[in-house]
Amino acid sequence: MASRLFPLDALRATAAQLIVLHHLSVYGPIAEAMHRLFPLLTGWLYDYGRMAVQVFLVLGGYLSARALAAQEPQLRRSAPALLAQRYWRLVPPFMAAVGLTLLSSWLVAPLLPDLVPEQVELAQILAHALLLQDLLPVEALTVGAWYVAIDFQLFALLLLVMWGLRCLPLPGARRQELALALVGALCAASLLQFNRMAELDACAIYFFGAYGLGVLLCWCQGWTPRARRAGLLALGGLMAVALALEFRERLVVAALTAAVIALWHRGTLPAWFQRHGQAPVQTLARHAYALFLVHFPVCLLVNAIYEHRAESPALMLDALAPLALLAAWLLSNRAAVPFHGGVDARRVRWRRRAAALPQGVALR
Repeated sequence: MASRLFPLDALRATAAQLIVLHHLSVYGPIAEAMHRLFPLLTGWLYDYGRMAVQVFLVLGGYLSARALAAQEPQLRRSAPALLAQRYWRLVPPFMAAVGLTLLSSWLVAPLLPDLVPEQVELAQILAHALLLQDLLPVEALTVGAWYVAIDFQLFALLLLVMWGLRCLPLPGARRQELALALVGALCAASLLQFNRMAELDACAIYFFGAYGLGVLLCWCQGWTPRARRAGLLALGGLMAVALALEFRERLVVAALTAAVIALWHRGTLPAWFQRHGQAPVQTLARHAYALFLVHFPVCLLVNAIYEHRAESPALMLDALAPLALLAAWLLSNRAAVPFHGGVDARRVRWRRRAAALPQGVALR
């Protein structure tokens, strides 16, 4: 099981690191100095690092499809609980990260006024807690807030489709065929039309092409080898048509992510790597969401310390930029460990303890 899921862990860990490096190439005086020193490398991170989000979208669809498939028999009754569970999986760590970002913003405001919100109102905080900040719209209080909201929207849309089909009096095989058709239609509509409409980038349908690709890829894994090959060819053809209609590099990243999962699904890892390399990658993957949330306040603080040395000669200050970037990157990964253990993992333990209680007690 561990080796079979390793490509997902490796993709998630790599994407999380790229997102951190992307933000370090976008925000603050460290980014400005790095652009002067290494324009090609930093320019690549600036332009393409953000596309690692496509990896998260494909993985999100794949893993959500796996989770909902296990719940499908009782989905008619459990759908509200599953949606609430997803909300509590995302939002408490997210709001903790918002709080850390606001604290860091208050500390660094004198040095980095362009990187902090001009003002913070209760309505903004409530909008973030309800994941509505981009739909209202409200100024985001931290980077990546849009993705947390989109992740919840995408899961809710997939859950709605599967719940609606479960409510119909249909045989299981027919229900599976309809699920495949509906998700395939939504995926195609997103890839061919809605993903080309920038004004929809706060809505799930804009991103459902990559997310639906992960869902369909997951469902293909349980088919016969012949049917699976046909399904993968159909997905490849859909991506080719979408790219021919309008070439989008983000779709190339999504397609490559799906290809890695499909080709490596039944592969095995070398014994030496299973002994020495697999555990660190799994650890990075386990902390990926925590890293995604907590890295920005860390980057603000490191940028502020770097900016505080602005009285140094410009050349000397620029020479310190690579060390400052490395420090911000390493400290972000280090901060993700206690953040995961203190916020994210603790929330999971509370949920498990509540599930173990008698139903009447758990609902109080």
